[in-house]
Amino acid sequence: MGEKSDLNANLCCHATGDPQVDTAVYQWMTWDRNPQTRAQIESLVKAGHVEELRRRLCSRMSFGTAGLRAAMGAGFARINDLTIIQSTQGMYKYLAKFFPDLGSRGLVVGYDTRAQETCGCSSERLARLTAAVMLCKDVPVYLFSTYVPTPFVVYWNNGAQISSPHDKEILRCIEESVEPWPDSWNEKLPDSSALRSDPLQEICHLYMEELSSLCFHRELNSKTSLKFVHSSFHGVGHRYVQQAFKVFGFPQPIPVPEQKDPDPNFSTVSCPNPEEGESVLELSLRLAEKEGARVVVATDPDADRLAVAEQCKWKVFTGNELAALLGWWMLYNWKETHPEFKKVYMLATTVSSKILQTIARTEGFHFEETLPGFKWIGNKICDLTKTGHEVIFSFEESIGFLCGSMVPDKDGVSAAVVVAEMAAYLENKNLTLNQQLKNIYENYGYHISKTSYVICNDPPTVKRIFSRLRNFGGENLYPILCGGYNIVQVRDATTGYDNNQPDQKSVLPVTKSSQMVTFTLQNGIVATLRTSGTEPKIKYYTEFCAPPGERSVSRLLEEELKRVTAALVEEFLEPDKNNLIPRSV
Repeated sequence: MGEKSDLNANLCCHATGDPQVDTAVYQWMTWDRNPQTRAQIESLVKAGHVEELRRRLCSRMSFGTAGLRAAMGAGFARINDLTIIQSTQGMYKYLAKFFPDLGSRGLVVGYDTRAQETCGCSSERLARLTAAVMLCKDVPVYLFSTYVPTPFVVYWNNGAQISSPHDKEILRCIEESVEPWPDSWNEKLPDSSALRSDPLQEICHLYMEELSSLCFHRELNSKTSLKFVHSSFHGVGHRYVQQAFKVFGFPQPIPVPEQKDPDPNFSTVSCPNPEEGESVLELSLRLAEKEGARVVVATDPDADRLAVAEQCKWKVFTGNELAALLGWWMLYNWKETHPEFKKVYMLATTVSSKILQTIARTEGFHFEETLPGFKWIGNKICDLTKTGHEVIFSFEESIGFLCGSMVPDKDGVSAAVVVAEMAAYLENKNLTLNQQLKNIYENYGYHISKTSYVICNDPPTVKRIFSRLRNFGGENLYPILCGGYNIVQVRDATTGYDNNQPDQKSVLPVTKSSQMVTFTLQNGIVATLRTSGTEPKIKYYTEFCAPPGERSVSRLLEEELKRVTAALVEEFLEPDKNNLIPRSV
């Protein structure tokens, strides 16, 4: 107590003069027991960095497109020991009310390899603190003994990510549970509690067993001459992708040695996101050239997303292109054993390519769109499954794929081995993945898309940009032109407006906590501007859909899409005026 009192007294000597910030600093120093994050706040106070303290301490994390997300570091708005304890206490409070049998149900806790040395945080430590909070309330905890892919860990009781209204109620319960309980800091409790068990072997066995249901050509896989390279991007994917290839009868993929083992600093890549393309896949591509491997599969650090490249002047597939291939593949194999499609669905987020919708119209299965984020897809899968429907493929353009419905979330491990089997099958037909992609576009029409983003670190600027869009030609008047083309439809998912509906109300759920506006142009281009749910980005998506057989004009369509996309960014985002930072890789 003496040491804590001395430190708090010392902080009072360095008060900022801002009552709100000073109160938040006092609360932080009273509750936080991590010496490194305490030191970060103390340093900011002594240096007089009031605005940085305000950013870190005067707001809290909220649910975005994928749970509670923030940078690691000190402060109530960041991920650290204290905020994880607070969040878990709030989760317990909500779960205890919602599930009277929580004491027999229990909670699953998994973690990956991410960490930040400067704040003494690691995913494993945070998982142990999460477990401690639940265990001290006599809730059974299934805590994995090592890092696992995100798809191994279910979310709500239906397996899908948390969505409304649970997210709002959990946040309310967190705000009511901010003072740590006495045993919440006991990270050693999982080692001694009889209520803690390790689900690793059972879950891994069940996962791999169910994964085999996606294997359609095992005999062909075992004989293929194709070689594959796999990068796990310094994350969790290596051992699990190796096991998945074994389940499908493949030889082991060649791992990128520099990226095979966990490294929280991601020391060999400028950005630990395989979605960024060839610039971050350099080691994988060079290894593939050396080993004579034609296909590269790369899972992101928590192995729920997948990038794929094919050697032939190296084609790195976009998320939309890979979805066209995987959608075709899952449909092709379904048709081999099922005579009709009355109960078959494919799903995609609304900012993703419309290629599955086009295929569905031709082939006769069902297609539905959701809001961005796999939490919407996962919950839609659960709803459709309850009514006897079968979802055979789902995706979001940011390289998130789900083949089948074995877990209601994107899954890079299963997608990697399904891509491998598809490539081996096509190789047996003397086709490459890229050649088959062109065949798909020939049959169903070219779908040419562009996806990118700008960075904006100033929330008021983001708000001003979207407010301007909603009052472009006067109060409540959206733009009527983009790149010289008339805008024929506007759908605003933030306000619920859609001028294409009889009542002018969007059929998609309203998401007031994020910004998203979609424009349909007279020439058929669909363009969407939206804020990221996890990063300070404004993302933009455009797509041109051509009728089947118009291969000769695909280049013209691509050029036109490029021009309209540039106009969209310049006219609606005003990057120079708003100091927006363009994508750097």
